[in-house]
Amino acid sequence: MESGMPLSGGQRALIRESWQRLSGSPVQHGLVLFTRLFDLDPDLLPLFQYNCKQFASPQECLSAPEFLDHIRKVMLVIDAAVSHLENLSCLEEYLCNLGKKHQAVGVKVESFSTVGESLLYMLEKCLGAAFSPEVQEAWSKLYNAVVKAMQRGWETLPEGD
Repeated sequence: MESGMPLSGGQRALIRESWQRLSGSPVQHGLVLFTRLFDLDPDLLPLFQYNCKQFASPQECLSAPEFLDHIRKVMLVIDAAVSHLENLSCLEEYLCNLGKKHQAVGVKVESFSTVGESLLYMLEKCLGAAFSPEVQEAWSKLYNAVVKAMQRGWETLPEGD
């Protein structure tokens, strides 16, 4: 975790409590996140191809079994981050490698701000009144720490690849 913006004990508690409310339906909540992502940036849709098949629409992608597997994986990464709030640095190598994988398939670092916006949207929609400004701030800090670790994966690859 970046030493400049550590999560307070209260923020860690808010993250755990809010995630607990969502953990029973990860695919359902992931669908909210990715529906929002494609609404905000439809140009991301071509990045999701399985067996060289291009999806004609976000709806087609969101219902594909391979994409639902991707949603499960994304939600597991969030779960891992929540489970390791006291020691996010133990996920550093994993997240760095995850960043490399995303770069290899054409994801741009800039897209992660849209993903973050989509994550906060999902939390707001799924938590309702429990999504307070304090919860939003805590999740934003956690997401930024995860993205910083993933970005290190970009930085370890030579330019122009």
